[in-house]
Amino acid sequence: MNRLKGKSCIVTGGSKGLGLAFAKALIGEGAKVLIADIADGADAASEIGAVYEHTDVSNPADAVKTAASCIEAFGRIDVLVNNAAVYATLPVARYDEIEPDLWDKVMAVNVRGAFNMVRAVGPHMEKQQSGKIVNITSGTVYKGMTGMLHYIASKGALTAMTRALSRELGPAGICVNSLAPGLTLSSSILENEEHVEAARSKVLASRAIARDAYPDDLIGALIFLACADSDFVTGQTIAVDGGSINT
Repeated sequence: MNRLKGKSCIVTGGSKGLGLAFAKALIGEGAKVLIADIADGADAASEIGAVYEHTDVSNPADAVKTAASCIEAFGRIDVLVNNAAVYATLPVARYDEIEPDLWDKVMAVNVRGAFNMVRAVGPHMEKQQSGKIVNITSGTVYKGMTGMLHYIASKGALTAMTRALSRELGPAGICVNSLAPGLTLSSSILENEEHVEAARSKVLASRAIARDAYPDDLIGALIFLACADSDFVTGQTIAVDGGSINT
């Protein structure tokens, strides 16, 4: 299908894991994609037919540069997927074991990074009077879990940001929604066995569809939120987690 034919998209954190799966899916629907990542994604981008931009989303100047690069490459910005996040590398830790510097790093990427990208991309979308912003949040916001307070707090902030931004940007025809995965066995998360071991059994027990989740399980919801099918959907969260939570 070509539900995104002629559209241009930015996927942050798109060099591997869920982000790379999202970028591939968007291209598969006819979109032109810029992968923005602090990690080297040049080879990955080349393999799937995307453009790569070295981007530290926590740096406002990098966000502005990335938006400008997308405009230069594709002429417009139709979709922003705020996927970049500190998660897979985080050690599981009690609240009182989390160092303040690590807390700040998580917030800088997961919250301020998304804000920086919206701040850079939003004016272009407002000028067009159209656009889709998809914030990748987490089902943990709705049920909590031990050992990941910094991550869950950051995704809670991003969920609230989604709701507020939908009100600010709605008059310009811009839809802002959240996609909230459960524990998803992407290549990135599988590199951290501690995460999988700590959460997997509890997550599976909580799901109405009691199986592991994989990146492909998220693609249908992502494309829906990115394409015209969701033009009257904004400020919402779609949880894709086998029924573990209800939003």
